[in-house]
Amino acid sequence: MQLVDWDIATATATRLAPPGPRIELADAVATVEELRSSAAEAERHVTAYTGLPSGGDDGVGIVVVDRPGWIRSNIAGFRDLVDPLLDSVLSSRGRSIGPVMGAIGPRATGIEVGALLAYLSTRVLGQFELFGPAPTEGVPGGRLTLVAPNIVAAERGLDVDPADFRLWVCLHEVTHRTQFAAAPWLHGHVRSLLGEYLAASDLDPSALLGRLRGALGSISDTVRGGSQLSLLEIVQTPEQKAVLDRVTGLMSLLEGHADVVMDGVGPAVVPSVARIRGRFEERRRSGSPLDKAIRRLLGMDMKMRQYAEGAVFVRTVLAVVGMDGLNRVWSDPQLLPDAAEIRDPHLWIARTGPGAGPAVTAS
Repeated sequence: MQLVDWDIATATATRLAPPGPRIELADAVATVEELRSSAAEAERHVTAYTGLPSGGDDGVGIVVVDRPGWIRSNIAGFRDLVDPLLDSVLSSRGRSIGPVMGAIGPRATGIEVGALLAYLSTRVLGQFELFGPAPTEGVPGGRLTLVAPNIVAAERGLDVDPADFRLWVCLHEVTHRTQFAAAPWLHGHVRSLLGEYLAASDLDPSALLGRLRGALGSISDTVRGGSQLSLLEIVQTPEQKAVLDRVTGLMSLLEGHADVVMDGVGPAVVPSVARIRGRFEERRRSGSPLDKAIRRLLGMDMKMRQYAEGAVFVRTVLAVVGMDGLNRVWSDPQLLPDAAEIRDPHLWIARTGPGAGPAVTAS
């Protein structure tokens, strides 16, 4: 059973995604090689700074793609994750999607998902794919993907040094892979949270329609800038909100930690890091009113808040208990902060304490 026609989603996204910047073939090949080299270099810097085990070996598991490649990779990951979870939820409830919903819904949703991915495919610079290969013995799982045309477009638009910018981006994305290498259980934990979120959904079409109707005013308010709620937050059930609180805590930790590591390593290895950070933050705040409204609805502004709140959490913990104390967070799911602890790091410090679990360090 499918909620999304993934073939339609792929066709829609690849058709709607605009081409990247014009670049000569030789320059494109050189860009791919430099991104691979930058990611391998970033791996060494991140390991040295955090004391965490490496997430790879000199660039192994790093993929450089174009926009259609990013789209296809994400759809493959979504398909592998969502379809089995949906089957499990429906089976546990002894239910199935009705014939009308089953015939029309997946096609319509496929078009919507495709349009969304086409939009995002122009903005993502890099990504650690959580839904990539599952972890095996000695291999953390997942895959680090860098979107070459978007990185080239960004460095041109920001007018920054390409080599510095590419290493700077890689520092952030490599940190995500390092997090999952330090916490092999994290891959399954994320999938479990998403399973709980789906299980807490109400798949009855009439109930979903009722929530969508009730959300129209909230959507209008978000578009006008009067609300910071994303579309996901607007239509979710009360049970899903409880799960989202845990997801928000985790994502804030992951994103904030990556930002802190990037800024911690950056000054020593990226000469123009101050210029890059300043222009990148200005780019995050800019955009037309329509673009800002789309970002709010898609939850992209929520992600920016996660970066900021998570970074404050990580910096506060580092100041109080140091890197070894912070690294305890990767040792056990019970030591992950929730949303309240992200907002007040001292709650997490008091709850975990020195004896809550062993620190994770490089072997």
